[in-house]
Amino acid sequence: MNQTDTIERLESLIFDIKHYSINDGPGIRTTVFLKGCPLSCIWCHNPESFSPRKEKMYWKSKCIGAQECVKNCPNQALTLTPQGIVSDNSKCSLCGICSEVCPSKAIEISGKNYSVAELLKIFEKDRLAFDQSGGGVTFSGGEPFMHYQLLMELLEACGEQGFHRAVDTSGYTKTEYIINAAKHTDLFLYDFKLFDSMKHKKYTGVSNELILKNLKELSKTGAEINLRIPLIGGINTDVENLERSAIFIAELAGEKKTVNLLPYHNIASGKYKRLGKEYNFKQLIEPFEEEIKQARDIFIKAGLTVFIGG
Repeated sequence: MNQTDTIERLESLIFDIKHYSINDGPGIRTTVFLKGCPLSCIWCHNPESFSPRKEKMYWKSKCIGAQECVKNCPNQALTLTPQGIVSDNSKCSLCGICSEVCPSKAIEISGKNYSVAELLKIFEKDRLAFDQSGGGVTFSGGEPFMHYQLLMELLEACGEQGFHRAVDTSGYTKTEYIINAAKHTDLFLYDFKLFDSMKHKKYTGVSNELILKNLKELSKTGAEINLRIPLIGGINTDVENLERSAIFIAELAGEKKTVNLLPYHNIASGKYKRLGKEYNFKQLIEPFEEEIKQARDIFIKAGLTVFIGG
């Protein structure tokens, strides 16, 4: 299956629903995080978003050794060791019983199925916050376009209910998908990681030709687009990358785009441990204040509106 295709043969799973978010679009928002991503950015803060399938997360710090999970596991896949609970993945069916019976909530199954109707009921509970703040619903991930059919149903349904709709995307999807979605989306939060394609592939696992093409085509539709650029010291904070990125963005069709510069912070190590994954932080550096100011100045010079964070 091509990476830009949907995962129609799999469940469209959601790994988190974040209420009262203020960083995923205007106002107060409810952000839905869909599992599965065609990129593998080495700085990703949501490692549970990589796989489109259910995953087990284990908090050793929360575990009190009650062993209810061990006793109730129908496949005898769990063992209590001096290092905490250990799962035998060859036996585990991810049924979720362990997470249900754990008294300290040390085990969690990441990935849950929701119907459109169920999600609309959740959004409806936050309507007052949306109305008072100018907020709405944001679909994020992972990559929401991996679940194109569900995404389109949700965008259309939210439109019928009068909810402001934002889509947070890497842009790595079929061009027709993103153009069709533009008809039912009020704001795109579009990730822009690196301008050089070789470096982009080195750090994200994919080249960026399709991403840049889709950004150009999306701009031609007149869609509102906020560019979100992570700033990682030693990876994309050099002047050449920033200037080439700023020129490209400034020349996009339509009104000048807003740019959100997102300084990297090493806050995700715990998630990787809970998933049993390794994460090499050595090559990832939080940008210095001078680098952040330099990046801001470069984009402002190109005629763009710039915010730090968001």
